[in-house]
Amino acid sequence: MNDAKAPAITFELDGDYIPLCDLLKFCQITDSGGAAKHLIAEGRVRVDGRVELRKACKIRAGQVVTGEGYTIRVV
Repeated sequence: MNDAKAPAITFELDGDYIPLCDLLKFCQITDSGGAAKHLIAEGRVRVDGRVELRKACKIRAGQVVTGEGYTIRVV
């Protein structure tokens, strides 16, 4: 899942957290929230190295979200 050669995207958090499905949409990993939810449900998204199946998982500053061809660092 984690592609070490993929460039890291840095996402600057405005509040305390962002739901995982929204993060994928805002970082243009998926075209829509529905596509993001599907990607998560398939087990193709990792948060801090672990597969995450919760679509609305709260992603906070300091966490790293990875998948096939992307790494998102939340600051």
